[in-house]
Amino acid sequence: MIHAVLIFNTSGVPRLTKFYTPLQQASQSLTSKIFALISTRSATLCNFLDAPELESFLQQKEGGDDGNGPGEKLRVVYRNYATLYFVFLVDGGESELGILDLIQVFVESLDRAFENVCELDLVFHFDEVHHILSEIIQGGLVLETNIEEIDHSVQLAAKARKESFAAANPLALGGGGLGSRNAGLQTPLGWLTGKLTGVGAR
Repeated sequence: MIHAVLIFNTSGVPRLTKFYTPLQQASQSLTSKIFALISTRSATLCNFLDAPELESFLQQKEGGDDGNGPGEKLRVVYRNYATLYFVFLVDGGESELGILDLIQVFVESLDRAFENVCELDLVFHFDEVHHILSEIIQGGLVLETNIEEIDHSVQLAAKARKESFAAANPLALGGGGLGSRNAGLQTPLGWLTGKLTGVGAR
């Protein structure tokens, strides 16, 4: 299971935090602990490590028969892209190499959505970033790894969002975005613009 997905910059400032397991301690403390673990690692070391010290941050299920109880070892799997760390906190049920590939899928999906994604995209479009992540992972389980399918779903959602905004805001500039069904209707803004243009022409 994937317990958390985190993105933070090289200064340790979180840009995305998504937890699929309830926390016993503050998320900022967990992020700081993970940053301390990986920021000091050499670039020549592998991109995953055991992190038993992080187990106290997550609420463990009682029993242990399902593989998520006390004694379950957590691993941090991460990749560094420019000024950003993409970090997945997983248990023994996940393949480290599979998670590395999943991080690559996530980054490529962000690249398609934002055309060469950067840190500012994560800051100003955090809702879209969470949407892309939700197309890939739900409840700590992987849903989709096909980048084309993810991109298609994101584009459909963006189109629906624009159409909904245009329908709910007839005064918005570029009122022509209402669609062919309402192409013959004139928005109040269009009517007012026509009147003002007519006044100026006299």
